[in-house]
Parts: sequence; structure tokens; C-alpha cells
Amino acid sequence: MTTASPAVTADGRLVSPSEERKVIFASSLGTVFEWYDFYLYATLAPFFAALFFPKGNDTAALLAAFATYAAGFLVRPFGAIFFGRLGDLVGRKHTFMITIVVMGASTCAVGLMPKYETIGILAPIILVTLRLLQGLALGGEYGGAATYVAEHAPNNQRGYATSWIQTTATIGFFLSLFVIGACRYLMTPETFTDWGWRLPFLVSIVLLIFSIYIRLKLEESPVFVRMKAQGKGSKSPLRDSFLRYPNNKLVLLALLGATAGQGVVWYTGQFYALFFLTIFLKLGYLPAYALVGISLLAATPFFVIFGKLSDRIGRLKIILAGCLLAALTYFPLFHGLTHFINPALEEYNAKTPITVAATDCNFHVFIIAGKTHNSDCDKVKDFLTTKSGLSFQSLPAVAGQTVVTRIGSLELNGWDEAKYKDALKQTGYPATIDNTRINYFMAFVILFVMVLYVTMVYGPIAAFLVELFPTQIRYTSMSLPYHLGNGWFGGMLPLLATAMVAKAGNIYYGLWYPIVVALLTVVVGIIFLRETKDHSIEA
Repeated sequence: MTTASPAVTADGRLVSPSEERKVIFASSLGTVFEWYDFYLYATLAPFFAALFFPKGNDTAALLAAFATYAAGFLVRPFGAIFFGRLGDLVGRKHTFMITIVVMGASTCAVGLMPKYETIGILAPIILVTLRLLQGLALGGEYGGAATYVAEHAPNNQRGYATSWIQTTATIGFFLSLFVIGACRYLMTPETFTDWGWRLPFLVSIVLLIFSIYIRLKLEESPVFVRMKAQGKGSKSPLRDSFLRYPNNKLVLLALLGATAGQGVVWYTGQFYALFFLTIFLKLGYLPAYALVGISLLAATPFFVIFGKLSDRIGRLKIILAGCLLAALTYFPLFHGLTHFINPALEEYNAKTPITVAATDCNFHVFIIAGKTHNSDCDKVKDFLTTKSGLSFQSLPAVAGQTVVTRIGSLELNGWDEAKYKDALKQTGYPATIDNTRINYFMAFVILFVMVLYVTMVYGPIAAFLVELFPTQIRYTSMSLPYHLGNGWFGGMLPLLATAMVAKAGNIYYGLWYPIVVALLTVVVGIIFLRETKDHSIEA
């Protein structure tokens, strides 16, 4: 086994193991709280559809909630550019002190927001603004924390050291599930809907104070201080990162050959799996939170295991293997969730063919105020997929009819919700989930496997990105492809996948999005990227 070379401070002193542990702990704990703040909205996105958006069409409100959810992800690369440049110019520590203040304040403000019924269209506008601030803050946080830890770590243990940062996103997600689940458990549904949902957001002020306190005790990264002392810093990190070859090529390859696939695997295995359980399979919030939360806890140690393994066999092959396994198995895994969570729904869909023939169906992604899914076809698809969790086949329109739907042997012309409900009842549709038929253990196994893929792609990614770019522009260069991959490719996943399901009429159709992106990453990564574990990270 290779002996690790210890990191050295700017004055030539070795970074002690206790000092390294302090850096990892303080950086990771602060980042956990940032992820907790950011994922509170993500966890509650379907619930917020009814609080902050116009009523009338469940699919339209859900897509609007997911679009707001996605807004926080879309802006993350801009936060990466702004704070990355700041981190490369003035230092890692000072920059991620700023990001944690912005995140904590904007999250707390969500807990103070009036609902749509109180202030109307201002509610979604304010909510989007706060999500944008969260996204900007997170765009600057991750790169700083990962770079800071890597620059304190022994040369041969960067994968292991940075893997602790990689656990923070999942732990933050688990923490959001736990706090929200506890509130739902201790409150009546009416109380939670009225004011109880605010408590998890208001807790952020306590976490913010604690995070600032522990981060104030940290010193600047020794690699950064040494680079500055030697006069090797970049005067223009943005230009050097994105306009100079070969670094601009590496930024693009890091995105397409690593972080894009990593992002979609991360968000499919955690968030989309949760939404799939509650929206399409009709599992209650508490059991869904419990299943996903337990799978997260069980798989979290594997972030560190794969991070440490990457110190021995390399980062890239583990990341690409996780992407490939996910792409090859997502369809059977999600079909398995249906089979073990709601077998009655699976049986009904198998024995009851459903077709929808119409001309005025639209593909909706971003919902604009005042424009909702108003056509008969939109209403039918909303009823069948989002409200009922059913798949159907789309057919060409029938002359003289806006929409013709066949449910088993029954034919329905136009849209009349009462008639559709009656047709489902006549054909034996299971209106409520049968809790006695849920196989929780097998559902946990499937969710655990999906989170295991997450640990494969995510555990080694920080070390890989840190080692790919030079010290002078590391914060800027690694942050952009990371947040494009996770913020755009990954963060857009619930929105795009849900829109694809609504358009296609198949509850599994949205899986094509992460599968195609993951396979693209495998191809680009194999052809164009090389291993980084033996790269020097000194300026």
C-alpha cells in the first residue's frame, strides 16, 4: 500500500492529522447545512404546488412548482462563476463564508412567505427570487468546500478526504426529509398546510449562526496561501478558465464526460425516486420519506468507500461504471418499485388498456402565469397520469372530437371529470393504495441500489475535478462544470421527466432523459478523459 504524502502549510509545517480532521469536519458540517437549506424546497416541491401557484390543474401546478425548483439549479453555474472567481482571487475560506450567509438568509425568508391566496401572483415571484439566491449561494459553496479540503489533504488520500464533502448533499437531503417528516408526523395535515411547513425553513437561522461560528475558526488553504506568496495567482480566473486552451477544453469535457451523467444519476436515485413514489404510485408522504431516508442512511458510507477506492484504482472508472449501471437498470428498477409499492395499480394497468386520441395536446415545461393546461387533452392527461398514476397510448385524433378516450371497453368523448372517475371505478381502478400489499423491504432494496449508483458517481467526483484543474483557477474551473452537470442536467430532471411523462402518457417515459445523458457521459468519458489521481495539485 502506498504511503500518503502529507499536505504542507504555507510556512513549511506539516498539516497534522487532527488539523486535517478539523478542516474536513468544519467544511462538511457547513456544507451539510447548505444542502439542507437548498433541498427543503426540493422535498416539498409537490406540496408547494398547492400553496404558491394557481389552482385548477394539478399537472400545471406541479410543473410550475418543479420549474421553481429548477430555477435554483439553473442559476447555480452563475454562482459558480461569480464566487469561483472570488475564491481564486481572495481565497477559499472567505468566499464560502459569504455563500453560507446568503443561503441561510434566503432559506429563512421562504419560511416567512405569504401564500398565493394572500398575495396572488407575487407569491411565485418572491419564491422564484429566493430560489435564485439559494442557487447562487450553492454555486459558490461546493467548489470552495471541495477545493479547501483537497488542498489540506495528503497527496494520496484526496479521494478519501473529499468524499466526506460528497456525503453532505445526501445527509442534507436526509436531514430535510427527517425534519419535514417529523413535522408532518407531529401535526395534523391541516396544521402542516396552514403554518407547520414554515418551521423547517425557520430552523435555518439556528444552523446559519452555528455554521458561521465553526467556519470562523478555519485558516486559509495552505496551497492557496503558498501560491499567493509565490506570486502565481491568476489575475483573471474567468478568462484563464474559459477562454484559454487547454483549460476551456477540460471544462467542457469535465461537463460532458463526468458531471452531466453524475448529475442525472444523483437526482434520479434520490429526488425523482421520491417524487415517483408519491406522485405516480400514490404512496403516502411519511412512508415515502422513511423509505428514501433509510436507503440514504444505509448507502451513505459508500461515498467514503468509493472515495477511498478511487485513491487506489482511479476516479474516472468508478464514475463511468456508476453511470453505465444506472442507464442499464433504471427501467427494471422503477418497474420494480411499482410492483412492490402498488401492485394493484400495476395489475390494473396491465389488464386495462387505455388510449387517448386528440389533436390539441401540448408539451408543457415552463408554466407561464395565466396559461395553464386548458385543452380537453391536457385535462385528460392530467387526470390519467398525475392524478391517477396511469399509463396510456396516444392515438391520432378522431374527426369531430376534441378527445376520445378508451378505458378498457368504455369509450369517453370530450372531458367530464365525473364520467372519467366513474369509468375508472367501473373498470376496477384501485383508487387508494393497499398498504397491506406493500413490500417495504424490496422497495428499500431497489432504492438502496439506486443510491449506491449515486455514491459511485458522486463519491470520487470532487477529487477528480480538483485534480483536473490548476490551483490558480481551480475554484472557478471546477465549479462551473460541476454546477452545469448537477444544476442543469440534474436539477432539470424532475421538471423535464414529469413533462415527458405528461406528454407521452407513460409514467416511465421520463427515465429516458437520465438514461441518455448517463450514456453520453460514458462515451465521452471513455474516449476523451484520462485518470487524474496521480496529478499534482500544487501551483
